[in-house]
Amino acid sequence: QVQLVESGGGMVQAGDSLRLSCAASGRTSNIFRMAWFRQSPGKEREFVASMPWKIGLTIYADSVKGRSTMFRDKAKNTVYLQMNSLKPEDTAVYYCGVKPSENSRYDSWGQGTQVTVSS
Repeated sequence: QVQLVESGGGMVQAGDSLRLSCAASGRTSNIFRMAWFRQSPGKEREFVASMPWKIGLTIYADSVKGRSTMFRDKAKNTVYLQMNSLKPEDTAVYYCGVKPSENSRYDSWGQGTQVTVSS
């Protein structure tokens, strides 16, 4: 079992930056990849970024590519999403999730952290 706690969201102006955090605890040995998703009211949850827990390629959605960076602090078992040049369309609840194996879905989630970007 893996527990995830997101933090770092807030209210910012367009063009500002935020760093979101996702602290993982419990059976982190079951983590294959970690990902950030986001969801706005009335919309489906959408993929933002993902990275391997240990080593591999980090990928980004086209909507955030070039202005967002996902990385991990291994000593803290925490992954981050650094978001720069924020846009109003980035407004959403951001969740981190766990993918336990290559062929599995993301099946564990945190409580989410709200990001609100005003123009």
